[in-house]
Order: sequence, then structure tokens, then C-alpha cells
Amino acid sequence: MKKTYEVKNVKCCGCSSTLKKDLLKEFGKVEVNLEVEPRKITLEMDGKNEESLKLKLRKLGYPLVTDELNTFSTVTTTAKSFVSCAIGKIDNISKDK
Repeated sequence: MKKTYEVKNVKCCGCSSTLKKDLLKEFGKVEVNLEVEPRKITLEMDGKNEESLKLKLRKLGYPLVTDELNTFSTVTTTAKSFVSCAIGKIDNISKDK
């Protein structure tokens, strides 16, 4: 069943690229909507994988909007999102060559 989740810290195509690439193996194709705020991702999900998705998103720096994070975790995920974004941008440049 397709499910949509609102995520934090997603800003651009680099972020989108990272999400699509890093979630593909475990969760399949991911759609990222950069036209709305907060940003949304849509993917095929069954209920048992939701916790795994939440953990993976946090690891990448893109927690769910519904995640209740303490100040340290908020700062950490924001920093991780900058790194994930940069990696996504580099991957996009590499694909264009």
C-alpha cells in the first residue's frame, strides 16, 4: 500500500536524490515532493517496516515531522541532512557526466 510521510530538512534535489538512492534497496521506489512544505515522500509500505523507515530517515538526517526529538537529536539530524544533501548533489553531478 502506498503511504505518504512528511519529513523534515528536505530542501532540494540533492536531498531528494539521497532519499531515493538510500531508501531504494530496503523500501523500493520513493517519490519526493519538493513542491509542498513540509516535504513529503511516498513509497510502498507495509506496517511492519515503518519503524525501520523512521530509523533510516533519522540516520540520513530527514526525520518524520511527527518524530519527537530532543534538542541534541534535532541538531544532529539537521547536520546529517546537510551532509546527505551534499552527497546527493555530487551524485547528481556524477550522473550528468
